[in-house]
This record gives sequence, C-alpha cells and structure tokens, in this order.
Amino acid sequence: MSDQIHPANSTGNGGYERRDAGTAGVLYFLLGLALFGVFVYFVAAGMYSYLEKRSDAQQTPVNPLMPNAPTDTRHVQKTYPQSAFPNPRLEEDERGQLDHIRINEAQTLSTYDWVDQKAGTVRIPIDRAMDLIAQRGLPVRVQGAEASANQSSKTQSEKGKAEKSKETKK
Repeated sequence: MSDQIHPANSTGNGGYERRDAGTAGVLYFLLGLALFGVFVYFVAAGMYSYLEKRSDAQQTPVNPLMPNAPTDTRHVQKTYPQSAFPNPRLEEDERGQLDHIRINEAQTLSTYDWVDQKAGTVRIPIDRAMDLIAQRGLPVRVQGAEASANQSSKTQSEKGKAEKSKETKK
C-alpha cells in the first residue's frame, strides 16, 4: 500500500473553477427572461380583455323598472341605493336599522319601566328578575294527597254553587 493521498478532484485545479462564467450569457438570459415576462403580461391582459367582453355580451339586461341602473354591477357607487331606487325606500340602511333595533331591545331588557301604570305592571331588567327568582324560588304546584283533597273540595263547592243558583232561579 502506498501512503499517497488521492484528492477527489483529479483535474488538479484545487477544487474550484479557474475561470469566471461569461457575463454575456448571464445578460442574454436576463434579457430573455424580461422579454418573456412582458410577453406573458400582454397575453394575460388580452385574455382578461376577451373574457370581459364575452361576459358583458352574455349579461342579462337590466330591469326596465329600475332607473339609473349601473352598467357595471361589480363596482357599486357610494350613493347607489339612494339615487337608483324610487320612493318609497323600505330599507336604505339595513345594518344601521338592525343595530338600532338591537340597541332598543337591549335597553328594553335592561331597564325599569311601566308596562301599564294604571294596572301597576312594571318591567324589570332580566338580571334583577333572575335574582328575585333565585331568592324567592319558582311557584310550585301541590302534589300527592293534598292535590286530590283540594280537587275534591273544589268540585264539592262548585256543585253546591250550581244547586244554589238553580234554587234561586225557581
């Protein structure tokens, strides 16, 4: 065996290239890449233009009852609903109206107010009502023997009232 070391690169260049890449080749590549990018841009623009014209040709006509209808429905003007629809306009600002309704409901559910002042009926907030129910408890029906005794006494008193009304009519 010999003790001589054999490098992996047997060309004798020391493991690196001795000459630079040609700048002309790199510049031609970049120029070709730029020309190809411009070509792709114009092909895509032409395709979108063709598809736009085709879409416009296939679009259904606008309703004749709607005056001042926009031709391009993808871009809506800021004043579109107010200027395009005739009166009466039922909902001009759905979100605003819905927010107003929800605010009024929340205020109704969280404040005290009279429902019927003559009858003495009051509206109280939900949180307060839940606290009162937790303190007092829910009304409970009578069950078991007490319920049957109450039912029998009610039916007997009703029978007695019916008999009295018959006697008074005679």
